[in-house]
Amino acid sequence: MKHSRLHTLTLALTLLMLSGMGGQTVVSAKEKRKVETKVTQPDPLSYADRQRYNYIFLEAVRQQNAGHYAAAFDLLGRCLMIDPNAAEAYFMQSAYWAQLHKDTLALQSLEKAALLRPDNDTYQERLARTYIGTGNYAKASEVYERLASIHRDRGDVLNILIQLYKQQKEYDRMLDAIDRLAGIEGEDEQFALARMSVYELKGDSKNAYRTLKTLADTHPNDLTYTIMLGNWLMQNKKQKDAFKIFSHALKAEPDNAYAQSSMYDYYRSAGQDTLARQMMERILMGKNTPSDNRIQFLRQAIQENEGKDGDSTQIISLINRMQQTLPKDASVAEMKVAYYTMKKMSEEEINQALVQLLELAPDNGGARFQLIQNKWGKEDWKAVAELSEPGMLYNPDEMAFYYFTGLARYYQKDDKGALDALQRGTAEINSKSDPKIVSDFYAIMGEIYHSQGNNAKAYAAYDSCLQWKPDNYMTLNNYAYFLSVDGKDLKRAEEMSAKAVKAEPKNSTYLDTYAWILYKEERYAEAKIYIDQALKNDTATTMNPDVLEHAGDIYLKTGDAAGAIGYWQKALKAGGDAAALNRKIKLYNKQK
Repeated sequence: MKHSRLHTLTLALTLLMLSGMGGQTVVSAKEKRKVETKVTQPDPLSYADRQRYNYIFLEAVRQQNAGHYAAAFDLLGRCLMIDPNAAEAYFMQSAYWAQLHKDTLALQSLEKAALLRPDNDTYQERLARTYIGTGNYAKASEVYERLASIHRDRGDVLNILIQLYKQQKEYDRMLDAIDRLAGIEGEDEQFALARMSVYELKGDSKNAYRTLKTLADTHPNDLTYTIMLGNWLMQNKKQKDAFKIFSHALKAEPDNAYAQSSMYDYYRSAGQDTLARQMMERILMGKNTPSDNRIQFLRQAIQENEGKDGDSTQIISLINRMQQTLPKDASVAEMKVAYYTMKKMSEEEINQALVQLLELAPDNGGARFQLIQNKWGKEDWKAVAELSEPGMLYNPDEMAFYYFTGLARYYQKDDKGALDALQRGTAEINSKSDPKIVSDFYAIMGEIYHSQGNNAKAYAAYDSCLQWKPDNYMTLNNYAYFLSVDGKDLKRAEEMSAKAVKAEPKNSTYLDTYAWILYKEERYAEAKIYIDQALKNDTATTMNPDVLEHAGDIYLKTGDAAGAIGYWQKALKAGGDAAALNRKIKLYNKQK
C-alpha cells in the first residue's frame, strides 16, 4: 500500500507541474479573484479515460527524461487519441516534429497548444518566436498583441512589438506601442527620440522637427538636444538655421565637444576648409575635449592626410604639439605608437614612443610586450629584465611577463632570480594558459633545478612540462639524457629520446643522447650507428667535447681501441675533462 500511495502522490504532483508547463506568471490579486470566480468547465473525458490519459502522459514525460525519445513521441500520439484537446501534449509534440524537421507539423502542434491554452504565456511566446523564425512577423505581432492585452505591464512584450512593426514598416503601430511603453515606464526624452526616429522613417519631417524642437525647448539647460536639432536641420538642408544653433551653443559653452564637432561638420559641408581645420585643431588641443572625441578626430586627421600625399611630418608635428599641450594624455601617446608602427618608422623611434607611452600608462601590457620584443631580438637581456619585471606588478595575471623575466635572468646567469620569477608565474596558470609558454616555464625550471643538483625537482618540472606539451623535444632530449647519466629508467629515457630524434633526425645533440642511452643499455653496435650520425651532423666548427668523448667510449666497446683513443684526443683538444680523458688515453694506450 505504501508503494501505491507514493505513486499516486507522484502522479498528482507531476500533473500539477504540467498544468502550467514551461513557466509561471505572477498573478495580481485582481486576476486571482477572477480565476477563483471562474466557473470550472466539466471534463469532457470520463474518469477512466482521464486516469488513462494522465498515466500515459506521465509515462511520456518519464521516457523523455530518460532519453527514450521515440517511445515518448509514440506515447504523446496515444495521449492525443484519448484527449484531442490536450494542449500540453501538443506542446511537447511540436518539439519532436521540429527535431524531425517537420516544420509544418511542428507549427501546427504549437498553434493548437496556444489556441487551447490562450492563458499560457509559454505557449504563446514559443509560438510567436516560431513565427519570427519563419519571417511571419504579422502573425508574431498578433500573438504578442494578445499577450500585451493580458499583461499590460509587460514592457518586454511592447519592445518586441516595436521591432516587429518596424520590420513590417507599420509606423503608426510603432508609435502606438511606444506610447503604451511610455505609459508603463514613464515618459522621458528617450521616448521622444524614439518617436522622432519613427517620424523620420515615415518621411514625416514636420512631426520629426516638432518632436525634436519640443525636446530641445523643454531641456534648455542641456545643449545636447539643441545641437541634435541643429544636426537634424543640417541633414535636411537647412544649413543657415543649423549654423545659428551651433554658434549659439558654442557661445554658451565654448568647450562643448558635441557643438565643436557639429560646427566642424558644418564647415566641411560648406566647403570652408580653413575654418574646418581650425575647428579640428581646437578640438584636438582642447583640454576639456573627451578622450574618445580627441582620438576620433586624430584618426580622421590621419585618414585625410593619407588620402592626400601621406606626408607623415605633418601628422608627427600635430601629435607632438598635442603632447606638449596634453603631456599626461596616454591616448595621444598610444596613437603616436600606432602611427609610427603603421608608417614603419625606425625601431629606435618606435621604441622611444613606446617608452613615452609606458611612462604615462605603465599598465599598458601591449606596449610593454611590444617593447620587450624589440629588445629581445638584440639579446639585450638586462633591458628585457628591466622592462618585464614591472610588467609582473602592473599586469600580474599576464604570464608572458613572468616568462620574459625568468628567461632574461636565466640568460644573465641569475638562476635564483629566474626561478623566483618562473615560480610566481606558475601561480597564474589556468585552463586558458598558452601550453607552449607553460611548457617552457617548467622546462627552464627543470634546467635550473638540475644545475643546482636537485634532480627530484628537476624531473618533476620536466614531467609538468611534458604534460602541457608532450612534443617539447628539447625537454624530451634533456630529460632522457639526465636519466641516462643517472642510470635510471633507461627504457623511458630511450622512448623520450627516440621521439626527439624522430622529430629532428639531423640534430647532433639528440642523436648523441640516443646513442649514449643505447650505450648505457649495452647495445653498443646500435649506439655506434647513432654516434656516427651525431658526428656527421655536428655543424659546429669545434665539435662538442662530450659528443667526442661519448664516441670514444662507444668505439672502445665495439672493439676499436685506436678509434676510441683518437676521439678522446679530439675531445681533449676541444676542451673536454682533461683528467678523465688523459686517464682513458693512458690506460688504453698501454693495452694496445
